[in-house]
Amino acid sequence: MRTIRGGASPVMIGRESELRRLARLASSREPAVAIIAGEPGIGKTRLVHELLATLPAETVVLVGQAEPGSLSRPYEVLLDAIDGRPEVDEEQLAALEDARRSPVERLHTGLAVVADLIGDSPAVIVFEDLHWADSESAALFERIADQHGPRLLIGTYRPDEVTTRQPVAGLLARMERRHAVTHVRLDRLTPAQTAAMLAAATGAPASLRAATALHHRTGGNPFFLEELLRALPGYDAEALVEQPLPWSLADVLRGQVEDLEPVSHRVIEAAAVLGHRIPFDLLADVTGTGEEELIAVLRDLVSRGVLVESGDDEFAFRHALLREAIADQMLARQRRRLHEAALDALLRGGSSDPAMVAHHARGAGRYDDMIDATRRGTALYLSIGSAYQALQLAEMGLDEAPDDTELLNGAARAAWLAGLLDDALRYGRKWRDLAATSTDRAESLYLLVRVSWEARLWDEMGALTEDIETLIAELPPGADQARAMTAIAQSSYLRDDPEAAVLWADRALALADEFDLPSIRLAALLEKGATLSERPQRAAEGREILSALVTEAEKAGEWVLAAHALNSLVQGEPPSSPAEHAETLERMRVDAERAGFESLAVATYFQGRARLAWRAGDLPAAIATLEEGRDQDRGLRRRGRWADYHGVFLAGAYLEAGELDRAEQVIADLATVPNNPPPTTIPGLAFHLACRRHDLPRAEALLDELLRALAEEDWRSGDRAHDLISAALEGGLPLPRLDRMAAELLDADVWDAFRTLVDAQLAEAHGRHAEALAAYLTITEAHILGPAIRGTVRVGAARCLLAADRRAEAAAHVEAAGPLLAEWRGWRVAQLDQVRARLGMAPADAPPAVTGPAALTPREREVAVLIGDGLTNAELARRLYISPKTAAVHVSNILRKLGVASRTEVLDLIRP
Repeated sequence: MRTIRGGASPVMIGRESELRRLARLASSREPAVAIIAGEPGIGKTRLVHELLATLPAETVVLVGQAEPGSLSRPYEVLLDAIDGRPEVDEEQLAALEDARRSPVERLHTGLAVVADLIGDSPAVIVFEDLHWADSESAALFERIADQHGPRLLIGTYRPDEVTTRQPVAGLLARMERRHAVTHVRLDRLTPAQTAAMLAAATGAPASLRAATALHHRTGGNPFFLEELLRALPGYDAEALVEQPLPWSLADVLRGQVEDLEPVSHRVIEAAAVLGHRIPFDLLADVTGTGEEELIAVLRDLVSRGVLVESGDDEFAFRHALLREAIADQMLARQRRRLHEAALDALLRGGSSDPAMVAHHARGAGRYDDMIDATRRGTALYLSIGSAYQALQLAEMGLDEAPDDTELLNGAARAAWLAGLLDDALRYGRKWRDLAATSTDRAESLYLLVRVSWEARLWDEMGALTEDIETLIAELPPGADQARAMTAIAQSSYLRDDPEAAVLWADRALALADEFDLPSIRLAALLEKGATLSERPQRAAEGREILSALVTEAEKAGEWVLAAHALNSLVQGEPPSSPAEHAETLERMRVDAERAGFESLAVATYFQGRARLAWRAGDLPAAIATLEEGRDQDRGLRRRGRWADYHGVFLAGAYLEAGELDRAEQVIADLATVPNNPPPTTIPGLAFHLACRRHDLPRAEALLDELLRALAEEDWRSGDRAHDLISAALEGGLPLPRLDRMAAELLDADVWDAFRTLVDAQLAEAHGRHAEALAAYLTITEAHILGPAIRGTVRVGAARCLLAADRRAEAAAHVEAAGPLLAEWRGWRVAQLDQVRARLGMAPADAPPAVTGPAALTPREREVAVLIGDGLTNAELARRLYISPKTAAVHVSNILRKLGVASRTEVLDLIRP
């Protein structure tokens, strides 16, 4: 068997679901066919290699590869697969290669060779690069697919290189008609997957800037990225961005255009200089080529796979590195003349694309034109939510005009929206220091307060707040003073000083009304609404302010404010309707994308989906969503509150589910993040873990650390208090320690239902069951608690009733807890099972005593209705904000409980 080349990355990135599909086929012990399609370098061979590494030792593996020009070499793929295998019969080999034998005889010989090598063993047979395969190899592939036995037949090919003249074209059509073929289409890596691949190859997370630049440079093609890494060992990702192409890779790339006619060569060189977007009219103007001739040239370049038609009258290089390789080979003077011609053509035509004008102005050395275009382009791209592109344009201008405050303003805002906090701080500080007007100074301070908070720079945040207070005293009433007051309100809110936040927001609102300042009014309403929504006594008022603000902000195009307001609504008290919650979350994502607000559009959106699943009582779905979000971020180096953003929530979810080893690993990861998360988080999580592991000495020590950290913290959480008290009860902490914990963890501002719950838990621990029962019964329907906690409330009430020998009432609470904890796992379910056992009832996860629709949980019934509407697993996942894997589990459970074999039978059974 030939050796399959691995990659520069020690792990395969971005192909996990495809690998699982192939592994299921290989382990099914049934005949199966899979076709893997993708462009050159996309990872087809690597995927096969990873699959073969998972196979049991008894699996027979045959891998053969077609080569360019093999159309005239019959059975080239099989001959490659059996090359060097001593068990192949020499007479059969000679017969297979004997051109004097009939095609049928040679085909049967090939089948016999394969059958003798495999026997009755499970097997995986791979035909690589079918687009080059000879007709005999294609016929053999088809006949192997007809054979019975535990074998998986895999073919790989490049779709763009298939024509009707090649044997593979007819093969693919016939396979579709005669077999259930599993199609695996490999796409280019996403920016997050590119970052993960860089992290795996270099051993360190990559910056967002480096990952984005290298993804753009390589087009997300794994082979090109690996070749850069392989040819330039020792460079970190940032340095790799600026390194020239290794000669070996550049030579391979330029080989695609070396045989072009002179006119085509002139056109492709001009296209390389024009950039990532190549408008037809601009290319014609720059090259002086007539329309008909240019159409013919472009048609040829597209058919060769050099260019693609990316839009109406617009083209792009299929691989950005090819454009780079061609441009690097040109003379500097040649490139400059083409840039000058392109710039003149754009200015004559009154181009509306300032990025293109700036690109060519820089290339032509006309820097006044470039700076003007970068100013216009930065503002334009910020207005349409393209933050990273805005930052690139602003930085292009700042290279020539480093003290331009308009560009510094745009660069600071764009870097913040793109999640580049260090860059946002650098540009924001310089903008503030060079501010020539009070407006610039107020706006820069407003932004810096937010960025400093996200970067966890508490001292700088305090100093900025003092600067703003000084500025307010110097300014006359008006827009600048109102903006400065809004900045103080924001700072107070972020520093957990609600009284000051509301005071300053109201002062800003008064000025906004007096001087008719609509944008400042919206900003001040955001700070006031967000502050009040986190105060139990005024949460309804805060939510009302935020809800009204969202509509106004969207109408005004203030997408950042709208997204922030929606995020506060998502994070606060849950609405009574899960559908309303889901709609708010989706609206937040859309508004954040319109603003180019990367953290809200991606990271916070994943947290919102997880929170939605959590509040629906679906712990596995919440964990799956957090894992997905964390995986997207793991390859990127972030700072401040965005460093391992999902880690705290995920560690808590693992602790809930009883997955203690996983929780320990996440806690260890969080402990390495500098200045993040807040000081109470690591001690709190570690204490929770120690209690769940019944490590009382460690729990006692960690509790002391946690209490010291709590003394420095201004806010309290009833949810956290319940979690930690619950863990402490299981860990066996002495009652006096529990009482002190509760006193430190609660204050007057936590939700009443959580305070009542903790009081009930402590009363029960002290043996005051009547008092505990009375407290539990007041919060059985408390919406703020969520289904899982309300299930625990029911279990607590049942225990207290059992203590009074009121078994029938206890059983009723246990039955009520069952649906609330049906999709949960971990200690809450274990407590429910313990009470069920005391009552002589079956465990909650025991097979249902009934079948049919009555056996479905509420969540399963919801899924069943959607199945009846014809939704696929992927559509279910999108509708319910769960992962496709969780959707598949629900579907499997529903079919089993209903006793049906297909999805089409579900609707008839659940219809009233």
